[in-house]
Formats: sequence, structure tokens, C-alpha cells
Amino acid sequence: MRYFITFIICIALISISSCRKDFSTIQSFGSLEFSKDTVFLDTVFTNIGSATYNLKVYNRGNNAITIPRIQLEKGTSSSYRLNVDGIPGKEFNDIDILAKDSIFVFIETTVNVTNEPNPLYTDRILFDNGDKLQDVDLVTLVEDANFIFPGKDAISMKIDSLTLDGQPTTIKGRFLTDTELLFTKTKPTVIYGYAAIPTNKTLTIEAGARVHFHDNSGLIVDNKATLKVNGTLTEKVIFEGDRLENSFSQIPGQWGTIWMRAGSKDNEIKHAQIKNGIIGILIDSIGTTSTPTLKLENTEIYNHSNFGILARETNIEANNVVIGSAGQASLAATVGGTYNFTHSTFANYWNSGIRQLPAVLVNNFFVYNNDAGQEIIETRNLNAANFTNCIFDGNNNIELIIDKVDGGGLFNYSVKNSMIKFNDSSNSFDGVAEVDFANNTNYSSIILNGIANFRDTRNSDFIIGTDSDAINKAITTPFTLDLLGIDRSTNPDIGAYQHIIFND
Repeated sequence: MRYFITFIICIALISISSCRKDFSTIQSFGSLEFSKDTVFLDTVFTNIGSATYNLKVYNRGNNAITIPRIQLEKGTSSSYRLNVDGIPGKEFNDIDILAKDSIFVFIETTVNVTNEPNPLYTDRILFDNGDKLQDVDLVTLVEDANFIFPGKDAISMKIDSLTLDGQPTTIKGRFLTDTELLFTKTKPTVIYGYAAIPTNKTLTIEAGARVHFHDNSGLIVDNKATLKVNGTLTEKVIFEGDRLENSFSQIPGQWGTIWMRAGSKDNEIKHAQIKNGIIGILIDSIGTTSTPTLKLENTEIYNHSNFGILARETNIEANNVVIGSAGQASLAATVGGTYNFTHSTFANYWNSGIRQLPAVLVNNFFVYNNDAGQEIIETRNLNAANFTNCIFDGNNNIELIIDKVDGGGLFNYSVKNSMIKFNDSSNSFDGVAEVDFANNTNYSSIILNGIANFRDTRNSDFIIGTDSDAINKAITTPFTLDLLGIDRSTNPDIGAYQHIIFND
């Protein structure tokens, strides 16, 4: 017992001594230095909290100092929040900094745009006062938006989940009302949870509109529903996450997917950018050989943590499409179906981990376990997988695989006037007819392992330059303008872009 009491006394003494300021300071004399003169908190949506930004405050002198006061100029009414050396608040007194040392100030904000006449919200952090006053500006651009939230039970506060095909799901979200079936460019649309287009309804998204998704959110096109995205060359439609800070501009997996469910119809996406989700487009609709479930034109799909497009037994007609980095495949055209891609660039330069799949995967089967635990492989007709004037490239050795399981009926595919990266150094595909480029008549006028000469793969810029092997190697098609509106009616290049001269 005696030893226990001695131990407690020691702990108490240590605690008391740790609270003492065992160094002397002088008053701050107005010579603080800062890591930046202005802290820009990028752009935030109204009532949505920002990321956390930091400011470093330096004492370059030979003496420890005390800053009598650090505060926001707008005081407690400010929409900014501070954390000074681990202490949250908006006003701070007697903050010490050792000689030749520094402290951190962390800054966040949440602004209600309806309370602010100017969308550029500003304040200042004041250090000291009087003739020793120093300050750092804070600047935030605040955007108003149309918000779509899932419903919530008034008593339990449980967020509503969607019912699909008459069955409840665990997907948080709700169906759009008739008044919500038009997204315009007047304000961005911010979606929490999954917004679903009801049966026999059409969601129209006008040119210049921006659609932002929160974490675990997306868009669902239900059975017999339709999505029309009507971007133009000069006013693209943007689909991305709801974090607008520059540090989030290339982070994949920020939101879920645009999911076109079985039975959705007449979907069209023109002049759009779809970026930074888990799957750009998930399309399950069982289409017909004559009518595309999705027409995709002049569209860029970038930086998704799983797939750019994951298609399952559907019908896609696409031209002038670029699908960039994805954690698995840029395009997975699976379980058979009908796929026609013209003047498209598939360039998977994923650098956030090991990628097992090629940029483009085509197959005619799916695998599942039955009630007895046995693995079952079922096949479907591959009515067509036609790629004309396309580039298949990336940072793997093999960027196109056509994978056939026998017994599936039709298996039709054609790749012509295209450039394919395929370096089978381990001879893993020896004897596989579907990738025997020299002896397979389904391939014609292809360039094997040519140089694409993309301008900047790290920033998803897949315009080709004057050193590209794709120049003048395409055949003429009805798509006489490239993704940028450049004429290609004569001497067309392979891929979505005509070549340009890069500036040094």
C-alpha cells in the first residue's frame, strides 16, 4: 500500500510540473512570420463544411514570446473556425511560441450563402493589436446549389432506402419528383445518397450543368426510365464529387456510380465529363441488337477506383469517347452484349496500386456459386464487340483482352484500324485465338505496340502529338469531328483526338 501511495504522489507531481510554464517569455513585438499571407479555402457549397487548411506562425527571434491575442476580425459571428496549437475557438489569449519555433493554426469554414450578399466570403486572423497588429487574410468562394437529399423518418431519424423492383434495398436515397427531372446550369446540383429516375420518366441534364455527388451517392436510371445528358462542345456537363478543393481534383472513389439498371432505355450522354467515382457508368440493361441502351458521344470518363464503364449484357454505341485511369479496367464489356466503339481512346495509367485487368476487357460469361456452393459459369451471346479507330494503351503490358468461354452461342468481334498495346513477355496467351493478332481475321490494319505520344497521362490529357504512330492511320467514318471539334474528314487519326503540336 505504501508503494502505491508513493506512486500516486509521483504521478501527481509529474502532472503538476507538466502544466507549468518553465520558460520566460517577452511580449510579441509584431515580427511574426507566416507560411502564407492569404489562406484560400477554395470553393465550398453553401452549408457544406470545407476541408481543413493550415497556417504556420513563426517566431524567428532569439526569445520566447507571448502573443496577447489571436482572433478572427469578425469575432464569434465569423463563419470561419480556428484551432490554434490544439485549442479550438475563435479568440485566443496569451499564446506562447518558443524562440526559433512555430505553431500551427488550422482553419475551416461553413458558410450559408443566403446570409452573405457576396459569394466571396472573407475574414482576417488578427495577431496582437495596436501598433503590433499583424493579420492573415482568409478567402472562400461560396456557391449556392440545388440539394437532393434522401428522405428521413421524422421520429426515428432513419434515412430512407430505395425500393427497387418491389424489393427493399439498403441503398440510401429516393426517387426524383417530377419537378426535379430537369438539371440546369443555373445552379449546381448536389446529390446525397442515390437519386433514382422513376419508371417511364426522363431526367434531362442541360448543357453546362454540374452534378456533384456526396460520398456513397450516385444516380440510378430505373427500369423503363431514361437519362438524357445534353452537353455541348462549349458547355460540357460535369459529374464529380462534392469536394471542390483542389486537393480533391484527382482523388478517385469520392462517389458511387451512374447506374443504368436492367430495362432502362434510350439513354444518351453527350459532351460530358464523368470523374473521380467508384464506377463511372454501371450499365446492366439487357439491350437489343438493334437499339442501343446507351449512346455515348464526345465524353470523357476519368479516374475511377474500379471501372470507367462496367457493362453487363447490354448495348452501347459510342464515338469520340476517352476512358482513362481506373483501378480495374477502363472498359469492361462483360456477359456478352453489343458494343460498338468508334474513334475512342482507352488509356489506363492507374498509379494508385497494382491493376490486374487490361484497359479493355471483353467477355461472354459470368460466374456464380449455386446453393450447393458449386461454381457455375454461364455464357451469353456476344452479338458484337466492334472497335474501329481506337487506341488501347496504359501502363500495363497487356491492355486488351477478349476472353471467350466456349458454348455461349454467338461470339462476334472486330478490331480494325486500331492501336493495341500487347506485350506478352511471359507467353501467357500463346495459342489463344482471340488475341492472335497475326492469324485472326477479326483484326485488320492494327498497329501493335505503337507509340501513342499522349500529351500528359498523369493529368488525363490523352491528346496525341506529332510523334504518335496513330497519325493518319484511321479509316473515314461518319464522325468527321474529333472530341475537340477538329475536322477529321480527311486523313483521320486513330483515337478520340486529331494530333496537335505540343508547346514546350
